[in-house]
Amino acid sequence: MVLNANDREVIEGCQRGDREAFRVLFEEHKDRVYSIALRYSGNAASALDIAQECFLKLLSSMHSFREDASFDSWLYRIVVNTCLDHQRKGRRFLPIVEDLFDLLRSGSDTILHELLLAEFKQDVQQAVAKLSADHRMVVILRYTEGLSYEQIAEIMGCSAGTVASRLNRAHKILSRRLSHLRAGNGR
Repeated sequence: MVLNANDREVIEGCQRGDREAFRVLFEEHKDRVYSIALRYSGNAASALDIAQECFLKLLSSMHSFREDASFDSWLYRIVVNTCLDHQRKGRRFLPIVEDLFDLLRSGSDTILHELLLAEFKQDVQQAVAKLSADHRMVVILRYTEGLSYEQIAEIMGCSAGTVASRLNRAHKILSRRLSHLRAGNGR
């Protein structure tokens, strides 16, 4: 029988040191962990390093997981902390937040449209890259992972009000930094 990675038996197996259980857990969550790391770091090699470090931390700390908590939130917390640790270590981060805004979506597939869209995405990526670590992480968790304020709050270890405040501040900063795009579109 193949178990879902969130099944209690798989988590208990990991806590006992069962390699097969950890493999199931890894297979279930590797893409999501890598995706967050890539969007935060903007670099495939850094994202692989972060993802690998996340799973090493997960493996070494499985015994501390309490079943009264959500496993997904606990895992997100490990990913967020690992991303922030990498930044603190002085590694270069240029987050790629693709599809943050779908403002330029249209039926036109002209070369000009594709060039404008690529330039727009690059501008957004550069603006997000300049956000503080906390602002950048709430933007990534909210818009690329689609998490609720409450889920982000649990992961970030703060209140939902703090998440809302950080997102609001990030929106204002991004709006100011990307105002030239509105002006260029005649808005």
